[in-house]
Amino acid sequence: MTTTARRRAARLWAGPLLALSLVGCGTTSADDVAATTGTSPAEAESQPQEPQESQQQDLPALYDVSSRTVGGADWSGAEMAGRPAVLWFWAPWCPTCRAQVSGVNALAQTHGDDVALVGVGAQDDADAIAGFAADVDPGVTSLSDVDGSVWRHFGVTAQSTYVVLDADGEVRGEGYLDEAELGELVDELVAEQAG
Repeated sequence: MTTTARRRAARLWAGPLLALSLVGCGTTSADDVAATTGTSPAEAESQPQEPQESQQQDLPALYDVSSRTVGGADWSGAEMAGRPAVLWFWAPWCPTCRAQVSGVNALAQTHGDDVALVGVGAQDDADAIAGFAADVDPGVTSLSDVDGSVWRHFGVTAQSTYVVLDADGEVRGEGYLDEAELGELVDELVAEQAG
């Protein structure tokens, strides 16, 4: 094959290969998770707040995660089922995360009974994570995710990230959210749940 023919072939295949690679970089939505697990939003809606063990197998894969709290208790993602949830991914050395503590604490005071609030500390050792979590409202479940498994499960790659789920387990917000954005989103989800 001549050099000209090779270049022509490379140009011919460049577009389709680029398109395929971009499709491969897409994210998985909660709808995709529900589709692969066979759980419809209506089925998820009918789940009680704290599902029994036999019902846990019917939950979307998004809830199929477990960890330990900073106090050493077992935690399961299924504990979030049936109500809105806010997962806050932080690192103890992160100044932005430190600044978010007061907003998360206020959220716990305002919506702690209506929303599952979970702080997921990582990127440091268990002692540093526990030290940071000591400043977080006790209404927030604080996880010690030293191995990063919860971060990986939710596709989180950087600290100071929120993943906000509705009562059906669908992702309604993710990434960096300022205090006002987070508050508005949670207010909306609580209103949906109540009405």
